Amino acid sequence: MVTGRKVEVEMKYQLRSPDSADRYLVAPELGPFKPAGQVRIVQVEDRYVDSADWALTRAGFAARLRRTGHETVIGLKRRAAPEGRLHRREEFEGPADQDTLPAGWPASPARSVVLELCGDAPLAELLTIRQMRRVRRLTAGETTADLSVDEVEVLVAGRPLDRFDELEVELDAGSEEKLQALGEILDRDEGLRRSSRSKLDRAVRAVRKALPTMPEEVHQHWLEAPHALLGSPRRRTRAEAREGAQEPADAPAAIDETAPIEASTSPQLERVSVRANGPRALGVVPDDSLPEAARKVIKYHFVKMRAKERGTRDGSDLEDLHDMRVATRRMRAAWRVFDDAFKPARTRKLRRRLRILSDRLGAVRDLDVLIDGLESYQQGLDPAQQPGLEPLLTLWRRQRSTDRDLLIDELDSGRYAEFLEDMKEFLEAGSNEAANVASPTLPHRVRDRVPSQIWAAYEAVRAFEMVLPWADVETLHQLRIATKWLRYDLEFFGETLGPDSARLLERVVALQDFLGCLHDADVAGKLARDVLVARVGELSRSETDAIGAYLHSRERELARRRRALGPVWRAVAGAPFRRALGRATAAL
Repeated sequence: MVTGRKVEVEMKYQLRSPDSADRYLVAPELGPFKPAGQVRIVQVEDRYVDSADWALTRAGFAARLRRTGHETVIGLKRRAAPEGRLHRREEFEGPADQDTLPAGWPASPARSVVLELCGDAPLAELLTIRQMRRVRRLTAGETTADLSVDEVEVLVAGRPLDRFDELEVELDAGSEEKLQALGEILDRDEGLRRSSRSKLDRAVRAVRKALPTMPEEVHQHWLEAPHALLGSPRRRTRAEAREGAQEPADAPAAIDETAPIEASTSPQLERVSVRANGPRALGVVPDDSLPEAARKVIKYHFVKMRAKERGTRDGSDLEDLHDMRVATRRMRAAWRVFDDAFKPARTRKLRRRLRILSDRLGAVRDLDVLIDGLESYQQGLDPAQQPGLEPLLTLWRRQRSTDRDLLIDELDSGRYAEFLEDMKEFLEAGSNEAANVASPTLPHRVRDRVPSQIWAAYEAVRAFEMVLPWADVETLHQLRIATKWLRYDLEFFGETLGPDSARLLERVVALQDFLGCLHDADVAGKLARDVLVARVGELSRSETDAIGAYLHSRERELARRRRALGPVWRAVAGAPFRRALGRATAAL
């Protein structure tokens, strides 16, 4: 591998529509350039990293770990403003290993810079940028360049924050004048918009917008970022960023497992105790019996559910409804994960009522996701095209209003009040509700049962390996469900596992979220098609065209995600994950 120092020279353009740049990949000539070779599809995952005190960023560097084949490369780029249409950045590269400290990497200029600025401190992940790149080599005499059309996804803590398309031309060798000549052609294309920002700049902007909804430890870490990176005149508090959501300074730092559960619907939002770069602090320990571990997990999420109820009722923050739904889903998952920990007759009624509540919350939240996605798509259209989507938006908003009314009726019902009281009694009863252990020699502790349980969940995920290349959408949905159960095991027992558990959980969440976005695209497309079929003859031509274009965009998104699934899948299905999972479960 070539390592060292170089100056990167490139041009960047944002695409006004996903197919705006496709013709440049197949054009027989582009200004002074002609294509050499076929279009290559390259999938790339870049993990941007820095020390805990942001030493690299403060020194003007962006650092990324890129996995290429069997190698990992550390790349350091100096952050610099573009000069006209050309972006020039000094770059250092060298071999690296994401599982070891920089001091253990092979010698290279990049490693030297990292050690000089960060010492022996570990590097923490800031965000991930995934790309599916369609690349064509261009030549003009002795000048060579790579033209790529990139489908880009930005993730933080496994959560997708932004997706966009970009055309990039990077000079490999030769004359910048010929690159400028190609730039003059691209500048005249109305489907392209010259970009002055790098992919990382856009990713950071997405992080800045999403900070209010980030997990606490991610939010706090980014608040410590240098001002020049976030582009903020001052660091807002979390409460300010939520535009008025109240979060008192004296809120407890963690949930007290010994305290009784209050039925109050306090407007104060409890802070969630989260272990730095690790799973939630649920208080589960290896020597807990399964009923005691289950009680801790369910109580934690029950308190979270109650903390979000007021915001869900008044509708002031859609994230409160989302968080309340997540809490109910975690509680339902706990019943299954700890399936034989309690007396079935005692939990049957609680499970049934929790399912009804979760379904009511889910119906509203699913429409929130659909409406938000459609509104974002609508805003990207020309003003003249935007009204064509109003019939679809109106239908979904009306359905959301109906489902929200049903949700509020459920929260106001005597059933819900009785459910809350029954849950309090159940959790406070503790071991009195546990299933009887027939013999003390039967495995009944976390350390006895959990390793095999986690591996069984992993086996259920890996079983999809043989069919994945030909999997239809329904099969991928089943994979998503299997991945979800592996995630729950890693979340619920994360505190008892080895130090690899945080990274394992991150990769499983990334796979689940990726498949979730794929599923969302499929659902949105089917619902749009249903409207076109059901209202044929009622919709105007402009409405039919607009909804049809939206349907097509969802089909493209679905196809794009199916093509790009490989790297996300291999991060979970590969041998490095299995080795790390072995180390994590061995800690028990």
